[in-house]
Amino acid sequence: MDMTSQQRVTAALARTIPDRLPWCELLVDPFLTTKMLGWGPENQTFSLEDQQYTVAEARQVAGYLGLDNLAYILRAPVYAHKHKGEDGRLFYGDGMIKSRDDLSLIHLPDPRSDAFWAPVERYVQGKGDYSAWLITRLGIMPAMLGMGITGFSLALYDEPDLIADIFDIYLEWTCTVAERASAIGFDAFVTTDDVAFGSSVFFAPSVFRELCLARYQELQRHLSIPWVLHSDGNMHPFMPDLLKLDIVAFHPVEKAAMDIRETKQRYGGRLCIIGNVDLNTLGAGTPAEVEEEVKGLVRDLAPSGGYIISSGNSLAGYLLPENVLAMRDAIRRYGRYPITIA
Repeated sequence: MDMTSQQRVTAALARTIPDRLPWCELLVDPFLTTKMLGWGPENQTFSLEDQQYTVAEARQVAGYLGLDNLAYILRAPVYAHKHKGEDGRLFYGDGMIKSRDDLSLIHLPDPRSDAFWAPVERYVQGKGDYSAWLITRLGIMPAMLGMGITGFSLALYDEPDLIADIFDIYLEWTCTVAERASAIGFDAFVTTDDVAFGSSVFFAPSVFRELCLARYQELQRHLSIPWVLHSDGNMHPFMPDLLKLDIVAFHPVEKAAMDIRETKQRYGGRLCIIGNVDLNTLGAGTPAEVEEEVKGLVRDLAPSGGYIISSGNSLAGYLLPENVLAMRDAIRRYGRYPITIA
């Protein structure tokens, strides 16, 4: 008997074998959706800044693509100047937090307020048989963006306590969010703090242990649903420390930075691996190239379970609709268990 999407994702996160390979995304960019589904401005209720769909919109998109999850984006504000690109995407520029005096700028919405949670609870109540994922940040990324890369890097040496204090402001907020998200019916909690470049991590593993590890453990104490960790870049130097946590899955295993087959071999006994159909292929390749890449990922990663297919980051606005649909069709063609690709 076929599983529901929720059951399928739960099985994969537990590193067991579902009925077919789940497909999950952290975001389907609204500009891609308008191209695929023909939505006009009169249909759009999502915000360009938070890119959040209503649950009815999210289910329509998931149904069209065959996704197994719905993603609710709930992130505390970042105190950096924002710039809008041609497709409406927002890019962070100069950070606003230059010194300890600027901590007074940080005003986060009250995560204990029922009004704050009302739209989130409506979303979860309408999720149906999909796996509902809450997408947020833990604290390092807001600190880095709020200070700017240069300011953050200098403060690591000159004023590490300032970074820790910013991190803790966001961490307290995220821990409260984690408790409520666990209680109201989300199926996974996803933190999206990038801490690595393509070549290696942003800072030394010793700094990670001093600055991050205990704070990650604090978040863990407030969670009772599966924790999915996202970071772009080469995360291998941090993985031994991350494996000490109760993280169940790692996303997206950036293709330019990590070999997903090696990553599955090294960590697949501890983590569900999520990824990593190349955005370059989806954005500039052909449908045949997309199919071949999906086929290879399914063949090499899916047979033993513990794998969820995904794009190499998210379904961005610049991707070619025909290539996203080719990904959909290839997952349907090759992703039924038992996997029998020669």
